[in-house]
Amino acid sequence: MDMDLIRKDVMGIIAVKDQLERQVSASADSPPPTDLHESLQKVIGDMDLIKKEVMEIVALNHQQVSSAATSSTSSSKVSSLSMPNNTTMVGFDHIMIQLMEKLVYGEQNRQVIPITGMGGIGKTTLSVNAYKHPSISHHFDICAWVTISQQYNTKELIWEILSQADKQGLIRMSEKEEEEIELALHQCLTNRRYLIVFDDMWSIEAWDAIQRYLPDNSNGSRIMVTTRLSNLGSQLDNSCGLKMKFMDEESSWNLFCKIVFGGKCCPSELKKIGKKIVESCRGLPLSIVVMGGLVEKLERTKECWECIGRSVNSSVNMENDMHCLKLLKLSYNHMPIYLKPCFLYLGMFEDSKIQVSRVIELWVSEGFLKPINGKSMETIAKEYLDELVDRNLVLVHMLGSTGNMKYCKIHDLLRDLCLKEAQQERFYDVVGQHSPQGTCSQRRLAILGSTSKDQVVDAMKSRPYARTCMSIHNRVHPLPYLKLSRTLRLCNRNDFSLCEYSLRKCFQLVNLRLLVVRFDRRSSQVPSNMNLLWNLQTLIVSSFRLINAPVEIWNMSQLRHVKVRLSTLYLTDPPSDNIVIMENLQTLKGVRNFKCDETMVCRIPNIKKLKVYYHDDHVCAQNIERLQKLESLSCYWFPRCDLIKLTLPPSLKSLTLASTDCRMEDILEKVSTLPLLQKLTFKYGCFTTGKWETVEGQFPSLKYLLLSNNNLECWTMESSHFPRLEHLCLFCLEDLKEIPAEIGEIPTLKSVTLYNCSESATKSAKRMVEEQEELLGEDQLSFKVKVYIPKDDNCELLRSLTTPNFEVFCVVESL
Repeated sequence: MDMDLIRKDVMGIIAVKDQLERQVSASADSPPPTDLHESLQKVIGDMDLIKKEVMEIVALNHQQVSSAATSSTSSSKVSSLSMPNNTTMVGFDHIMIQLMEKLVYGEQNRQVIPITGMGGIGKTTLSVNAYKHPSISHHFDICAWVTISQQYNTKELIWEILSQADKQGLIRMSEKEEEEIELALHQCLTNRRYLIVFDDMWSIEAWDAIQRYLPDNSNGSRIMVTTRLSNLGSQLDNSCGLKMKFMDEESSWNLFCKIVFGGKCCPSELKKIGKKIVESCRGLPLSIVVMGGLVEKLERTKECWECIGRSVNSSVNMENDMHCLKLLKLSYNHMPIYLKPCFLYLGMFEDSKIQVSRVIELWVSEGFLKPINGKSMETIAKEYLDELVDRNLVLVHMLGSTGNMKYCKIHDLLRDLCLKEAQQERFYDVVGQHSPQGTCSQRRLAILGSTSKDQVVDAMKSRPYARTCMSIHNRVHPLPYLKLSRTLRLCNRNDFSLCEYSLRKCFQLVNLRLLVVRFDRRSSQVPSNMNLLWNLQTLIVSSFRLINAPVEIWNMSQLRHVKVRLSTLYLTDPPSDNIVIMENLQTLKGVRNFKCDETMVCRIPNIKKLKVYYHDDHVCAQNIERLQKLESLSCYWFPRCDLIKLTLPPSLKSLTLASTDCRMEDILEKVSTLPLLQKLTFKYGCFTTGKWETVEGQFPSLKYLLLSNNNLECWTMESSHFPRLEHLCLFCLEDLKEIPAEIGEIPTLKSVTLYNCSESATKSAKRMVEEQEELLGEDQLSFKVKVYIPKDDNCELLRSLTTPNFEVFCVVESL
């Protein structure tokens, strides 16, 4: 029997069973006639019997069907192991179905499902497939995913779960004590069926620290745990676990061919040596993926492939972990020299997800990039990162709203490889993990949050020549010890609970190229000797006070990125007698009352990203259109303003406008003609008639549209008016009567989100989904609708409208 058909049958059973269970549950308050209730219970029982029969067929099929048939099923899928948000399994259909069955069926009490196996065998990939399956997301009220790893912080783990469970995102770690967050999580999960995934758990202590906040609601809640430790899996639940096994020969070969040849057949002259290479991977998916990424970059000649074959044969008798690292190291050895430092540098990140913009800024400041005429350093860095992704050494973790890579990650085994190679080459030191010889000459340091205070102090004192320090440690000031630093990133994942640093002390580090730091509450005036930091390229500061920059900042010609968080930066007018062209400046975010006059346009000709806040309606902003390389603009007006006078450059790709006093029709008509605009966010504003009517030829490139807090009542449009729209977000449009049905006809549409909109708008969105499902089929719909509504008397009624393509969430109020 075809495994895809079996999977579809099982998922259909799950959906029907969930629907019937909800009908029975809904009848509890007003009992239905006895015959109807008994019929429903009988149908549910029949579904269980059918489910068992299907699972028996699956088991029998897996025993009898040859591996060739299994591989044929696998080969019909497209491998995308490097993208957790679009991951497919190859050769593990039976394991996937077992996991789905454990998640949906079984006992009603809370169950833990441990998934064990060595690193790189596909535990996380399997979990992602189940977690993201529409039937699973529909079955559970709350789904949350957290990565634990060996170093973890219980408070951050609880906050991460809560931030995903609380869709409104009102509860922030910086505003709550740990006990309050723990109570909030417990209350949020109580009486709700939830699925929580703990990825990469290393100790029972981590489970003991958090499991008490996960209530047993006796409603089928599930917890998945991936771990390399079999004994830990036994401690969690010995009866409900799954053990990942190695891929068989045919599945391994199919996966390799998908990566190297895009699913096409391997040339006959390469098949023999290719199969030897695959055999050396011993059925480990990660090794196959990485080896495939390496071979795919080589010439398709027998000589090149035999060279790789000889290399892998030398490690055939090693233990599994060492053997895997040996194979991964082959990919590193054959990497172009310009990529090696960039790849090794990723080992300094302990985060489960790494912000791409952060990686790029650090690579630029470290000087890893080879200049290319006509390309900025940032463009080159993106190309390097894309090449590492193509080689399957870096995983795409999350895409942004317009399809660009926003977060990436690196597999634990590949990070281990980075750490070992970095230690051997004395490239950097992760304090507390490795203590290579000659630490006093170490030039780069990474300080993890779990590092003890004594370890940090010792590390600082023993490395006086360190040029780079990346730290999320919030208890120790490294500044007195790192006077020669060129790269300082002193903040944690959330930019909260930080050590606060003095402006004056930071700007005494005259060799700095990159500074990411939070300034203390007493700081407001940047020292006038700021221009002594003549090499400074990136300045990212968090502060709760307005920061005043001295006039000397206009002499810092190396500046590339200036960003202010939590507050704003006031820029003094540049001197008229000394014009320094800031040719390298690309990013300027968080500026207060930015004066875009003739002089400013001349000084920052290459600015690409600009974020400004206007508290004075007399400030000049009309020359923004003359910034011909501007790609991203965010403008926030707090006084009254006349946006009609604002003109925009045609180079814009992203635009955010926020103003309470502007005519929406006028500004939207102006914005709609921008040829490259992909992302548009418009907050507040007013439609004079309450109506918005689009016409043909507008928004030719728009992929993401967000409208928030305005009085829109009626929206008239055709699907051709937004030819490339992928994501539509409507926030707090309480007057909107309905969603145009034509939105559902946009062929590129992927998601529609309604947050705190009217009930009639919610019901019209439901009708739009039903119309498209009737036309195309439920499984063929390319988009999903998510609706977030206040938790009131009408909440559960609207929530009953939930289907796989239309989800309604009752917003949990802030605790």
